[in-house]
Amino acid sequence: MSQSSLKDNSRGRIEFVKKAPIFGVVSLVLVLASLFLIAFKGFNYGIDFVGGIEVQVRFNKAVTVDEIRSFMKTTGVKKSSVQAFGEDNEFLIRVESIEGKTQEETNALVNSSVKKITTGLSQNFDGAELRKVDTVGPQIGAELRSNGLLAIFYSLIMILVYVGFRFDFQFAPGAVICLFHDAIITLGIFALFQREVNIQTLAAILTIIGYSLNDTIVNFDRVRENIPLYKRKALEFVVNRSVNEVLSRTILTSVTTLLAVLCLYVLGKGVVKDLAFTLAIGVVVGTYSSIYVASPLTIVFDRLMGNSRSTSKA
Repeated sequence: MSQSSLKDNSRGRIEFVKKAPIFGVVSLVLVLASLFLIAFKGFNYGIDFVGGIEVQVRFNKAVTVDEIRSFMKTTGVKKSSVQAFGEDNEFLIRVESIEGKTQEETNALVNSSVKKITTGLSQNFDGAELRKVDTVGPQIGAELRSNGLLAIFYSLIMILVYVGFRFDFQFAPGAVICLFHDAIITLGIFALFQREVNIQTLAAILTIIGYSLNDTIVNFDRVRENIPLYKRKALEFVVNRSVNEVLSRTILTSVTTLLAVLCLYVLGKGVVKDLAFTLAIGVVVGTYSSIYVASPLTIVFDRLMGNSRSTSKA
């Protein structure tokens, strides 16, 4: 960096750090609201996590949801739901988990219910095309849910270790808190709108964690590069300037990624649409948190570690 650029400390600079306390309060409110929604409203788990039967059927003529619901009542299968899926003549039938006294009895009840539904659809509706039939036992569903949450937890622990060795443990807590922030807010939005949480949702959240971490690492890299260049400046100044220097890169990356995800959401169906919805939330929240959560937390942890640089004059 040239001497002239070192002197030009104010040109094109946005005061991100000065506004960080305001956005810190906003983030805290969003996280607490998300935790409240998760705790008291809960998730709309897919059959991946609670077990049950899922049948995707398509008809070659117009059929209403009420007709499918009336048919399900005749099968004797309890606790079922029907929703339109994709085209107007395509539906998703879900049946909650069926449990018997033994594993053999549970399997028999599930197989019997699947046969009643699939056979009944073919007999009662001309041109019924069964596109997908999935069954998941309650124990397997609980195991998948537990393993999915553990995967997220372990990934955050590994990220904490990686950032600690890659940079400094001054940077690591901010990065991990930032990722928790993104994941919790995303899950809070799912709880608010009662969108289905399944294996694909957890895969998307892990993708969000990776995306947000990449954005955060770019900011941290620039902070580390600028610290030796501004030895007499406070860390607040260095962090603020670093965020400004990579801001154009951050915006371009986020906008282009968001455009691709929105195209998937508009044009996609089923799993692709749900995945795109999750990623769209993650891109927006991840971009925000890398600027207003991760970077300012570097200053906070620097002070907690007793480094006087954070309080020196800019």
